[in-house]
Amino acid sequence: MSTEKLYLESIEAGYFQNFHATVVEATDTTVVLDRTLFYPLGGGQHWDTGTLNGPNGPLSVTEVRGRTNVEHTTGEGHQLIAGDEVKGSIDWEHRYAHMRMHTAQHLVSGLVYELFNGARTVGNQIHADRSRIDFNPISFDETMLNTMAEAVNLRIDEGLEVTDSVMTRGQINDIMPPERTNMDLLPASVKDLRVVQIGEQVDMCPCAGTHVSNLREIGHIQILGKKSKGKGTQRVSYNLHIPERVREPFVDEL
Repeated sequence: MSTEKLYLESIEAGYFQNFHATVVEATDTTVVLDRTLFYPLGGGQHWDTGTLNGPNGPLSVTEVRGRTNVEHTTGEGHQLIAGDEVKGSIDWEHRYAHMRMHTAQHLVSGLVYELFNGARTVGNQIHADRSRIDFNPISFDETMLNTMAEAVNLRIDEGLEVTDSVMTRGQINDIMPPERTNMDLLPASVKDLRVVQIGEQVDMCPCAGTHVSNLREIGHIQILGKKSKGKGTQRVSYNLHIPERVREPFVDEL
């Protein structure tokens, strides 16, 4: 049995904060649930934090890992056993920052590919306060960085919608070049992919991360700097200004 990832149900599912679940496995320091809203480390995105409230009171979730059975680290003494019912609550400020940062990464990656001769995204790290993207092959100068930031912020101001759907590899490849969507980095065994799209194919990328539903929620991007990583690869770091449009989590529980 694998953990049901509630945040993958739709873009809107990322806006839920609370959910109910059942413990299916437990160790001295971790618990596996039958369903979760907590995003585990993966795809360059950091894990969610929050709480699990069970028969013995609230527990802090400090780390979340695993792509099949998702392990929630609560520390020693949690006293939870298989069959216990819990209510989970994610740290919304932390989650929303990741949603904004990750959507910004998609937008930046798509525009860099279009603006600078097909430069690919070869790595990224999404955090709440600042994030980074590795591009290859490219050598940014200040003019190029300014051009990139201006293009990104113009798209944000357009308020493009962000949507998701399930597509096959063939369907995606008919629309976007495989090198743009980094199709070669995905296991060949995965046939049906969750695809996140910005506007009318401004960017389209297979992704299991959490995202905002409208670019206006990102806020303008600020480039913090660049760093050479060798062999034609450069790392660009960025953070985000406070957005004009901010959404609150849904009050309903999953």
